[in-house]
Amino acid sequence: MFFLVTLFNRLQIFTIPKILLIKLLYFVINKWNFLKMKNCLLLLACVMIIGTTYSQKISTPLELSGFKTLTSHQQMINYIKSLPRDKSPFLTEDFALSATGMKIPVLKFSTGEFGNDEKKLKVLLFAQQHGNEPSGKEGVLMLLSKFASGELSHLLQKLDLAIIPMMNPDGNDSDKRRNGNGADLNRDHLILLQPENQGLHKFFNKYLFEVSMDVHEYGPFSRDWMELGYRKNSNVTAGILTNINTPQAIRTYSRTKYFPWLTAQMKKSGYSFSEYTPGGPPEIEYIRQSTFDINDGRQSIGSLGALSFIQEGMNGRDSIDNIEVRAKSQMTAMLCYLEFMYQNADEIKLMVKTEREKLVNGSPEKVAIQMKHERDGSKLEMTLLSTRTGKDTVITVSNYCPVVKSLFDVEKPFGYLIPADDRQLLDWANRHKFQLSKYTVGNNDMIEGMLITSIDSIDFEGDIVVNPIYSTRKVPLNDLKGDYYLLPTKQLTGNVIVQALEPKSMIGLVTYKQFEHLLKPAQVYPVLRIYR
Repeated sequence: MFFLVTLFNRLQIFTIPKILLIKLLYFVINKWNFLKMKNCLLLLACVMIIGTTYSQKISTPLELSGFKTLTSHQQMINYIKSLPRDKSPFLTEDFALSATGMKIPVLKFSTGEFGNDEKKLKVLLFAQQHGNEPSGKEGVLMLLSKFASGELSHLLQKLDLAIIPMMNPDGNDSDKRRNGNGADLNRDHLILLQPENQGLHKFFNKYLFEVSMDVHEYGPFSRDWMELGYRKNSNVTAGILTNINTPQAIRTYSRTKYFPWLTAQMKKSGYSFSEYTPGGPPEIEYIRQSTFDINDGRQSIGSLGALSFIQEGMNGRDSIDNIEVRAKSQMTAMLCYLEFMYQNADEIKLMVKTEREKLVNGSPEKVAIQMKHERDGSKLEMTLLSTRTGKDTVITVSNYCPVVKSLFDVEKPFGYLIPADDRQLLDWANRHKFQLSKYTVGNNDMIEGMLITSIDSIDFEGDIVVNPIYSTRKVPLNDLKGDYYLLPTKQLTGNVIVQALEPKSMIGLVTYKQFEHLLKPAQVYPVLRIYR
């Protein structure tokens, strides 16, 4: 009898109705003499398995709506609070407030104190920087259900995992791309004016994650493609680092190790997958890999020596269109991402550590500040959907530019001198938490100024940006007027600093309206180079 009472209490944990349990146990007691014990125990084991399965299904708000209503910010908060934490322990913290003051939570999964175990790989996953790209967020919430059920708890043996389901609650609740300030968060990671990104980078710098993924959606229904009679048709696409100032070893690893593995796993899953290749339509405009700009979530974090990716699911004709497939395919690709990191944790951790040490020591000596997507003779086989037949078709793209080449390099100086009275520049440096100190003249210092002689323009991925012409001159130490702050380049963010502050950088601060005051013809650029 004690065994049956214990079993009764055990089964209650699985939320099977009490009346059903009572009937089951009554049946067992009355049939005990007519059944062999092994058959009876088999019956009870089956009930326990059914009960366990029943308890493990934790539905997301989207699933509860029958995939008819997207998850609001408040529904997400309530859902996170409802998740059990015993099988895959996690803590939540609000790492930022949105432009309108909404809390942005991150879930930190760890079997110990998060970030303190040096043997574990620290992995970051964040979604929905663009409010009208909801499938990443919905896929993340499904992923959280799997963690809460214990299905993915093995990952935490090697990973400390931080998950941010919704970077842009303002855009989410208004179904708009931008945040409450009207800003595109994925174009703000260099200037860091928006509170959401300020919080993200502060959180990243606290733990220095080795791996990161930024989840988005691409739009397949653009007019130019539809007029051609085709559209892209991959459930999920993914992109690696393309800025050539990021560590080559990390880019090579992404290309040769992660991509083949991900491609094979997605094929097994039944969802279509391809590399993220913006541009086109083919032979009208060139097709390329993703941008090399450092103002987005993938490239800005990858510039700090992280193994960093972007994942882009296929958007619908509107935010809710085909959302079940969109969310599930995004979740599947995220599962593949996490499983790969788990299987290769030690190798990745060592690689990132090695490359970060090189960055801190000033590698590389030259930094590309103007780049271009170029052909390498290869052709791209693209699977597209024919809008005429409604079937997939494969086309060959000749105008394919998979290589990023440098157009203009600069020798990396020891650092830069920022005028103490330029509050905007100093605030920018402080938002990034750069190493910054009051400049004290050294006897062996060589200061170089740049006289802006004229301001031309240059094409950057279809946009036109400023391209100043300048001449350099040595600035005698006695001629320095006013106070300066020293921003050295031998720090983890050194390559970001060079790309941001050089006046000819096509992805630098001078290309933003907030910093256009730095460029004035016939005047010396206010930021000086320093060599030691």
